[in-house]
Amino acid sequence: MNEPNNAIVKAKGLSKVFGKLFAVDNIDFSVIKQECFGLLGPNGAGKTTTVRMVSCFLEPSSGLLEVLGKNVEIDPRFIKKNIGICPQEDNLDPDLTVEDNLRVFARYFDIGKSEATGRSKELLHFMGLSSKSKSHIEELSSGMKRRLIIARSILNRPKLLILDEPTTGLDPQSKHQIWDSLHRLKSEGTTILLTTHYMDEAAHLCDRLVIMDHGKIIVEGTPKALIKKYIGASVIEIASNSKEVEPYLKAKDLVYEKTQTHFFIYGQVEMPFWSEISKKFGEEFCVLRMANLEDVFLKLTGRELREV
Repeated sequence: MNEPNNAIVKAKGLSKVFGKLFAVDNIDFSVIKQECFGLLGPNGAGKTTTVRMVSCFLEPSSGLLEVLGKNVEIDPRFIKKNIGICPQEDNLDPDLTVEDNLRVFARYFDIGKSEATGRSKELLHFMGLSSKSKSHIEELSSGMKRRLIIARSILNRPKLLILDEPTTGLDPQSKHQIWDSLHRLKSEGTTILLTTHYMDEAAHLCDRLVIMDHGKIIVEGTPKALIKKYIGASVIEIASNSKEVEPYLKAKDLVYEKTQTHFFIYGQVEMPFWSEISKKFGEEFCVLRMANLEDVFLKLTGRELREV
């Protein structure tokens, strides 16, 4: 793998084994400076283990992993000092005010009291939380808590920000507020490593991404390129269990996927064909829509539920 000179994260032959289980199995990837790079995958795919190795919370079993030009096994203290981590869980201190949650956290990075106060005020303004600076954590909405956790994760002005499911459980308005903040951070020079189960989030934020399954990377690319390669421009959904549907699709030599309740037809759909199929199986049962990243994800990893 030819690594770019401006790579913030470099992984080559990276593996993590727990007993006989290869949680991460010989993967290569790089994260480029000032991009948002996504790690996607079903539960148990290996993305959380990968993030924990990048964060220096787990040591690799084999392979090379460098973060900010340093080997994770040799210089973990340097790496931890210069990255920011936004965990999925809410681990704010309920006994402290919003502002004090930031100022106390600054001590972990040896940031002086005066500087910590200044940075806290700056970040609360950046995340739209200035009016809540004296509030206690239980007074905040879920969206405000997530924005505060992100503010805390960039208190040390990290060169790499690691986001683990940053908008889980949030309403659309809160989610879009966080997206806007992340776009601004990236535009100001921050590199972002993102894990998410929301495909619209990955498509909106990620410059590049990988999809993992069973510990391996199965595809890598930009969201648009992956959609074009694996799905095409559009998708027809047929919500019917009629026995006539599948023979018809086979006779037309169409690429499709079948579930218990739906057929999904992939590719560039011409309007005459769409008219034909909607009339044949009923307009109320047929939908023509643009292809998206979720189509790619489900096609490559399957639609069955995963247990961890």
